Amino acid sequence: MSLDAAEARALAHAEHGDPFALLGPHEGERAGQAGVWIRGLAPGALGLTVVDVEGEALAEAEPVHVEGGVFEAFVPGQTRAQLLAAGYRLALTYPHDHRERVEDPYRFGSDLGELDRHLLGEGTHLRPWTVLGAHPRTLEGVAGVRFCVWAPNAASVAVIGDFNTWDARRHPMRAHPGLGAWELFIPGVEAGARYKFELRLGDGSRAQKADPYAFAAELRPATASVVAALGAPRRLPKARAEANHRRAPMAIYEVHLGSWRRSSEGEGFLDWDALAEQLPAYAAELGFTHLELMPIAEHPFDGSWGYQVTGMFAPTRRHGDGEGFARFVAACQDAGLGLILDWVPAHFPTDAHGLARFDGTAFYEYADPKEGFHRDWNTLIYNFGRTEVRNFLVGSALYWLERWGLDGLRVDAVASMLYRDYSREPGEWIPNAEGGRENLEAIAFLRRLNEVVGAHAPGAVTLAEESTAWPGVSRPTDAGGLGFHYKWNMGWMHDSLAYMAKDPVHRSHHHDQLTFSLVYAFDENFVLPLSHDEVVHGKGSLIAKMPGDRWRRFANLRAYYAFMWTHPGKKLLFMGCEFAQEREWNHDVELDWWLLDPARCEGHGEHRGVQALIRDLNGVYRGEAALHARDCEPEGFEWIAADERETSVIAFVRRSGPAEDPASRCVLVVCNFTPVPRHGYRLGLPEDAAARPRWRERLNTDSAFYGGGDVGNGGLELRVEDRGAHGRARSIALTLPPLATLILEPA
Repeated sequence: MSLDAAEARALAHAEHGDPFALLGPHEGERAGQAGVWIRGLAPGALGLTVVDVEGEALAEAEPVHVEGGVFEAFVPGQTRAQLLAAGYRLALTYPHDHRERVEDPYRFGSDLGELDRHLLGEGTHLRPWTVLGAHPRTLEGVAGVRFCVWAPNAASVAVIGDFNTWDARRHPMRAHPGLGAWELFIPGVEAGARYKFELRLGDGSRAQKADPYAFAAELRPATASVVAALGAPRRLPKARAEANHRRAPMAIYEVHLGSWRRSSEGEGFLDWDALAEQLPAYAAELGFTHLELMPIAEHPFDGSWGYQVTGMFAPTRRHGDGEGFARFVAACQDAGLGLILDWVPAHFPTDAHGLARFDGTAFYEYADPKEGFHRDWNTLIYNFGRTEVRNFLVGSALYWLERWGLDGLRVDAVASMLYRDYSREPGEWIPNAEGGRENLEAIAFLRRLNEVVGAHAPGAVTLAEESTAWPGVSRPTDAGGLGFHYKWNMGWMHDSLAYMAKDPVHRSHHHDQLTFSLVYAFDENFVLPLSHDEVVHGKGSLIAKMPGDRWRRFANLRAYYAFMWTHPGKKLLFMGCEFAQEREWNHDVELDWWLLDPARCEGHGEHRGVQALIRDLNGVYRGEAALHARDCEPEGFEWIAADERETSVIAFVRRSGPAEDPASRCVLVVCNFTPVPRHGYRLGLPEDAAARPRWRERLNTDSAFYGGGDVGNGGLELRVEDRGAHGRARSIALTLPPLATLILEPA
């Protein structure tokens, strides 16, 4: 049966919701003769002929909508199966005698398997990215790309791109009723092609959207998705999995790739290969165990630092393509570094090409702004209660870990996910089904996330940026926790930085800010973070926070770093802080590497001294089990002097195991946070430490090597004496340098 005028018009204007019902081969009859109707779309074409694989004409098509390029032909005497088995092509004639012979996209059946359909429908597909998105395929011997997008409330969807002059009339997609997905295989499209989806919305308007599951995208400010082949999974090497264990040392170097270093001209970003050559070697030489990259998923605005993501499956084009990123990952692991990715499932930007009202409805976000809009960041909040959204986010997490072989994900803004009243006044939020402030859907999502990571990405870890006292963030889900491996210790960071910012003369009144963290230090598996958030938005650099003259500021910072490296918990330091960059971080320019150049900073070697200290702290931390094996367990820590407020001195012991275990190693740590040297300071020793008759300095932050005054106990054996101190029967006497931290080990 020939198309009627209404059907032809709907096809011509890309308004038909079920194009496969009309296009391609369909059995029928004409004038009482059985055969196959073949209908095609070719806007701008003057004619269309159905030809066999040899190019011989089978039937001339008639235009049924000239302006829209809708043609139909009738091939008599054949069944659809016979025609498909023999093969056919569409021969197109355009003005100026331009001719093309193309495959008919509408002769191919659906490439969605029943199992995929079932898992997508119930929201339990662990790897939805293998189905949705753009995938190079060869179907029936024909190479092309299978496109699939989830848009259940769209009236129709078309693929637009380089390959069809961005014309939605040319490639309308197959609808999958009940599933909400749209699918189309387009022959001849290759990797590297740019594309989007054009959706006709319920109100008749249209929206052009980037692919939520795209594996690549254009460089901003362009916004199209890019076809890219899906690489093979990369299993995390066994050595890396062991290095992520909570009893292993973890010293993380946090990096914003766009401003770590710039190109030789100082303006452009380094590509993945340049980063692979420079960054892993630098971090490894300083002794860090892991790199943490601020978000590298595709994002439109540099000033968001990557935290407003539009491509949850696409490494940013700013540094090159996915193959380059794979080489960068390999370079990190070859250098013995774990790679952690900052991952953002809490919110997304409102950009028109992104997820906002994707199919004309609040599909990815909560519909009510009281649930779905972040006023702090002007972003939208994912609807964690929606099956498709949870599938999308959990799939994204597993994709980065499984496909790229990453060591872990640092999950951003967890606190904002857990509470419905986060940053909202009374009346500006909607209680949960039980009347409470907790976001029960987000809690369920986070638990599901961590269970999937644990089961399907063994050895990989998740770290929560969670700033409240929510219990059990790093407790297993079967014990009632959220299931993260680690939690950022924001309380330690805020308290200790506030303490260090005070003039030493006032510190005696704020001693608890230094010691309170040990009250809860083992409630979670903590990471101690000095992150990018502490050196931006007017907060100044870490060295700028320190009080006093130049000498005191550097001495304070060195003492603080050693306190951090010896405090229970894994470590994280933002780039530039390792050499005490003096200006606030600016994402638009590279770090002030010139501060490390002796020719440019003659007589000011303090920056090189701080860098040397970080190198040595990492070496001591990694090499001494007492400083990392029990980072997350109370057996690894004991106070010696916690209450010496007037002198601002603290002292403690770190152990690799219980004190009663003779195989347990221990080190002593003493911090003097005043500019007064203390000679003959008597330090009481616990029994296991007193059993080691002689002690010596392992590290002194006042060493001249680090830019200090060289006050201390270098080269001296500190003998244990039968003299009481700090409630202990035995002690050692030592010199405490001013504004310094000592690490002591058995001689």
